[in-house]
Amino acid sequence: MTDAIEARFEVLDERFAGYGGDAYLARLHTGGRWLEGPAYFAAGRYLVFSDIPDNQLLRWDETTGAVGVFRAPSGYANGNTVDRRGRLVTCEHGNRRVTRTEHDGSVTVLADRYRGRRLNSPNDVVERADGSIWFTDPSYGIDSDYEGYQAQSEIGACNVYRVDPGSGEVRLVAGDLTRPNGLAFTLDERQLYIVDTREKHVRLFDVDGDGTLADRGVFATCTAGGFDGLRLDHRGNVWVAAHDGVHCHAPDGTLIGKLRVPEVVANLTFGGPRRNDMFITATSTVYALRVNVTAGRYPD
Repeated sequence: MTDAIEARFEVLDERFAGYGGDAYLARLHTGGRWLEGPAYFAAGRYLVFSDIPDNQLLRWDETTGAVGVFRAPSGYANGNTVDRRGRLVTCEHGNRRVTRTEHDGSVTVLADRYRGRRLNSPNDVVERADGSIWFTDPSYGIDSDYEGYQAQSEIGACNVYRVDPGSGEVRLVAGDLTRPNGLAFTLDERQLYIVDTREKHVRLFDVDGDGTLADRGVFATCTAGGFDGLRLDHRGNVWVAAHDGVHCHAPDGTLIGKLRVPEVVANLTFGGPRRNDMFITATSTVYALRVNVTAGRYPD
């Protein structure tokens, strides 16, 4: 039987009232070194997630509860997403690239260089409705041998990039962040949230028609450690991974509530048949619970 602990929703603003869910957090898997990048596949009813230091992608089967190895070695995979054709898109620290796993299991490299220089260690990734792939590229995978292979940055900065769906061109879209990490589009995709973990905040950017970003400034500042991954619900609220759990910010940036988690949270995603199951990767454990909101966009 799946282990479970009490779920603690902390209401900080009346707008969070009713945003709870299950009375417990179910432990789907534990024993990882640093779990990240949850991505839910609706067609197969399974969750893929990364254990970065152990250099493997794992798979939790929703129908059986079993957890097994999806891919090992994984290239020290970190962030994952599912594109609109149901394919896995992965940021690989060790291989310093962004890849797509095709339906036949083959792997296509989407990005590994910018202007001829190797990327640092792609961290998190999202797809926009036009098919473009957006990813962050901090240096965590080259800072040491723990989450990749220690090396000098060839680019000399930690940036955010966009991969054109037609030409495959890798274009720099944001270059003034210290350690860009999680990212997510607003529901209408006219704006983009980007976490800067080192600066302990989320920045908000307008997205022009050609994919150019315009900085709107700091959207929210972390009150517990630093932010990591983030997702939006159907009301436009921003759920962000933090050291004491998952923080929920209203669209105006106000911290309206928290879901307390007993381990440092790295990332989260929505899934399940009705897209109202929240899956949380937190240090060594994958937690899940059903909540009173649903995923804000597809895929999530």
